[in-house]
Amino acid sequence: MIVTVTLNSAIDKTLSVPNFRLGRRHRTVEQTTMPGGKGVNVARVLKTLGAPVIATGLAGGATGTRIVDQLTQLSVLSDFVRIGEESRTNTAVIDPTTGEQTEINEKGPKVTPQEVELFVDKLLYLAKGASLCVFAGSLPREVDTDIYSFLIRELRKLNVTTVVDTDGDPLRRAVRAEPDVVSPNILEAEELVGHEFNDDEDRTYAVEEICEMGAREALMTMPDGCFARMHPPHAPEPLVYRVRVRGGAIEPRATVGSGDAFLAGYVASRYQNRPVEEALAFAVACGAESTQHLGAGLVDPDRVQRLLGEVDVERLPALHNDALT
Repeated sequence: MIVTVTLNSAIDKTLSVPNFRLGRRHRTVEQTTMPGGKGVNVARVLKTLGAPVIATGLAGGATGTRIVDQLTQLSVLSDFVRIGEESRTNTAVIDPTTGEQTEINEKGPKVTPQEVELFVDKLLYLAKGASLCVFAGSLPREVDTDIYSFLIRELRKLNVTTVVDTDGDPLRRAVRAEPDVVSPNILEAEELVGHEFNDDEDRTYAVEEICEMGAREALMTMPDGCFARMHPPHAPEPLVYRVRVRGGAIEPRATVGSGDAFLAGYVASRYQNRPVEEALAFAVACGAESTQHLGAGLVDPDRVQRLLGEVDVERLPALHNDALT
């Protein structure tokens, strides 16, 4: 079983608004509303891919009830801790004429220490029947930024593989707890290591640096794929990869949640013990295919399989540790 953790769950609205301009009145030509937050998006894709998954986290108020009810309608197993304050609503506006995307994410509810304690107990119970846990997304208010790092250490005691996709201080602290996998996008990775990346050499160094900071493996997503530093079983040393969709293979419609689809593809492959290069190609195909849908956490498995033929996996020369100091 795979567990996904979404502490700042949401209802996600995605609106298609042609010629969107600030300060003007607009009408949508298409819209979607669905349960969200990064971990929920990952769970939805995992379910679509046929992987066994249960979504957990925090959910409050009428919005929280709607999140849980809609997951049930999608046949996604869930076990959320109910909290006193209202869960958030996020809005993404896509302009189909330009491809530009504007996101407005609410901060989320205040969470009490007692509610956090209930969640920790819940997760440790669920983890007893799990082999892999994904911690994804931002934290609601009043939740300590050490929460992911604490839970990573606790799950290691239960021999559960841990995967983290967050940003800022929670990511920095989580990496120090030595998770099995971290999956930032390129902007989150730049913030984590403390400098910008100007070329592919910098990006190669970046995934190495992230692992030097504590993570066992690192996946850094890019608009066309990812850079990855992986440590396959029985390999004498880690391997670095550049994985990308060939130019022109797909024209993105909306990129909201594509990183979540990417991560779900990788997690599903890892759960199935697929070879590293296959897992990375499948992850990139999932992320790319998801850009064809309005709304996060949506993929078509048949089109993912067809897109695999357009994904190139390149093994890069490994960097020496002294090059990072």
